[in-house]
Amino acid sequence: MAGVTLSNIRKTYGTLAAVDDVSIEILDGELLALLGPSGCGKTTTLRMIAGFVAPTAGTVRFGGRDVTRVPVHKRNVGMVFQGYALFPHLTVAKNVEFGLKVRGWDKAKIAARVTEMLHWVQMEALAERSPRALSGGQQQRVALARAMAHEPEVLLLDEPFSALDAKLRGQMRTEIRELQRQAGITSVFVTHDQEEAMAIADRIGVMNHGRLEQLGSAEDLYKRPVSRFVAGFIGKCNFIEGHVTGPGRFETANGQALQFSGEHSIGPAALCFRPEHGVLTPLATPGNSLPVTVKAVTYLGPVTEYDLVSEAGNRLLVSASSSGEGAPKEGDKLSVAWSIGDAFVVD
Repeated sequence: MAGVTLSNIRKTYGTLAAVDDVSIEILDGELLALLGPSGCGKTTTLRMIAGFVAPTAGTVRFGGRDVTRVPVHKRNVGMVFQGYALFPHLTVAKNVEFGLKVRGWDKAKIAARVTEMLHWVQMEALAERSPRALSGGQQQRVALARAMAHEPEVLLLDEPFSALDAKLRGQMRTEIRELQRQAGITSVFVTHDQEEAMAIADRIGVMNHGRLEQLGSAEDLYKRPVSRFVAGFIGKCNFIEGHVTGPGRFETANGQALQFSGEHSIGPAALCFRPEHGVLTPLATPGNSLPVTVKAVTYLGPVTEYDLVSEAGNRLLVSASSSGEGAPKEGDKLSVAWSIGDAFVVD
């Protein structure tokens, strides 16, 4: 096994920079998620790690070995594709053994390894079944067994849950995380689903327009986002436009004074707080508080979301535990309050 180091990698297509000066050190045995919207460069980055795409600039290393110009078939990576890419004319067992035969393993070693891998993903009973006769989750397990069969240094997963329904996605991401930890293999996982990334990854790299906006744990990204994009992409967030006027001091566009934690330079910015940190009260409260009108109420079972608009026209969202009598209703005029410690500022 080996860690992966990306140093100032860049990929351009004409004047378009699909990936622009990205540097990441992925630790040995770590699972890193590359997260971002479509077209942000995450899949191109994954394909450069795999060797399917050659960087325009920069280097890719596995451990201490420079593999930047090493072809894909010599990189010793395992790849799980978005559509699984199983061979429909081969059985489950034949799919798993395919890469081993290509690499010249002897028959006895192949048979033992296929048995081992199918046991690992709990698919021994379906070894002779066609991929067409498998569920989406079963196909995913076979794709993972095939990717891991040749003992790769690095495992790469390109949105492997996109074809599954919501319930199965949750189940499969837990299973893949457990299998990845058992194998102890360095893994890179591409997704556009922030909840998925937060649930499965040791660290998350958030990408936007080809650049790495922030790299850190799920908690770092959620509590300490470095940009407006990260704050809005990782979970839901309220943004109040205005100016930082001094240390911990913020003034809204209509002149109301608010406070925040952390540091930020003086100038135009947005004060932010998460929906679960807002509290709806019938009266104005000291500290961070804005008068609002409830525009919509959305019941989501254990929580209810309240869409609000402030007197200055800010659209805000508050989520609270669902309750019965006395819960705010559409049209109510209230105040939303939040603590200074839950407020942060981004450009």
